[in-house]
Amino acid sequence: MRDHTLAIDFGTSNSAAAVVLDGQIRRLAIEPGAETLPTAVFFPARQGAMRIGQAASDALIEGAEGRYMRALKSVLGTALFHESRLISGRRRTLSEVVTAFLAELRTRAEAASGLRFHRALSGRPVHFHSNDPERDTQAQEDLRGCYLAAGFDAVDFLPEPEAAALASHGLGRAGEIGLIVDIGGGTSDFSVFRSTGNAVQILANHGIRLGGTDFDRLVSLTHAMPALGHGGKLRREMGPGLLPVPNAIYVDLATWAKIPFLYTPETRRMAADMARMADDRQAMDRLVTVLGDELGHELAFAVERGKIAANGSDDGRIMMGFIESGLAQPLTPQALDAALRDCRADLYEAAAQTLRMAGVAPNDVGSVILVGGSSLMGFVAEEALRLCPAAQLLRSEAFTAVVDGLALAAAR
Repeated sequence: MRDHTLAIDFGTSNSAAAVVLDGQIRRLAIEPGAETLPTAVFFPARQGAMRIGQAASDALIEGAEGRYMRALKSVLGTALFHESRLISGRRRTLSEVVTAFLAELRTRAEAASGLRFHRALSGRPVHFHSNDPERDTQAQEDLRGCYLAAGFDAVDFLPEPEAAALASHGLGRAGEIGLIVDIGGGTSDFSVFRSTGNAVQILANHGIRLGGTDFDRLVSLTHAMPALGHGGKLRREMGPGLLPVPNAIYVDLATWAKIPFLYTPETRRMAADMARMADDRQAMDRLVTVLGDELGHELAFAVERGKIAANGSDDGRIMMGFIESGLAQPLTPQALDAALRDCRADLYEAAAQTLRMAGVAPNDVGSVILVGGSSLMGFVAEEALRLCPAAQLLRSEAFTAVVDGLALAAAR
């Protein structure tokens, strides 16, 4: 059986796999009935195999006992990635978890295609970590090690916006300069390219560590966590006056990758102690409930849904009835915009920096192509057109443009 190179977009929120057969891109059904699968895993508390993708999310929603994990890509290049943690009765590292996920993805890709895959071409953000070359290099090596441990003999990497340019450049006019704006779950990446017939000339790549999970974290801290006591006050054990509620638990609870590690006796005791001294006992009791009943991921999903609903609609609400009956926090488009104001500025500056690196004036950009699930946020298009007012705004396949481009590159 002929060996092929498997194109893999291992994303913070979603993953996909593809190959070129008979000159055509074939996205592989690594999730039943879908071309992408959530980058999520679930380990049952007792017996049973690890579940990935939608099955992992379903287990969480159904209330199965076990450990749910998402946004694993965000911890590449950090010490946390190699720390051993007790997960469903066994000590594991996040490196082992990512390896198991990639091994299952490879198995499913081979089953869906009837092919054998010993090599992989993986997408990677331009920078896993902003302004930290050492950690950035370590992140790629961490991911390379997972691919090799998952059974691939070799893996190469291609920047994700460059892959998106390969797949999407035909949307614009031949010969013009284009800008890829790829906003994913964990990073925002940009490529300036020139389309020359069937080829693409990459003029510059740039990226920052900012994505949809960061949007969720900011919305959670500003609009969900106050209902759990964030921003409140604690009475002093001795003496008059009040102290501010510590932020650390709330920041971790609003961060997808850190949620599973909050469910410890120490953290629960800390929350109970804060509730005892809280100026707003009802709000702090909700935090105790979230930690005690392990509702952190349900809260994160509720924030994500509220963010999406408020994106251009006045009906946004963060529904938290699973914590306390009837609990909900309003989220208007104006409030969403205020929560993400700094993100707007950071994305604009990163895109402008990419143009400067390419030596291209903003008015010379003929098309801006939006890629990635978080590019669907309205402010992304607004900032892109504010930077490049003469460009036509185009949307590629939000969730599959990167894997399509990787498949084309792998087939060269």
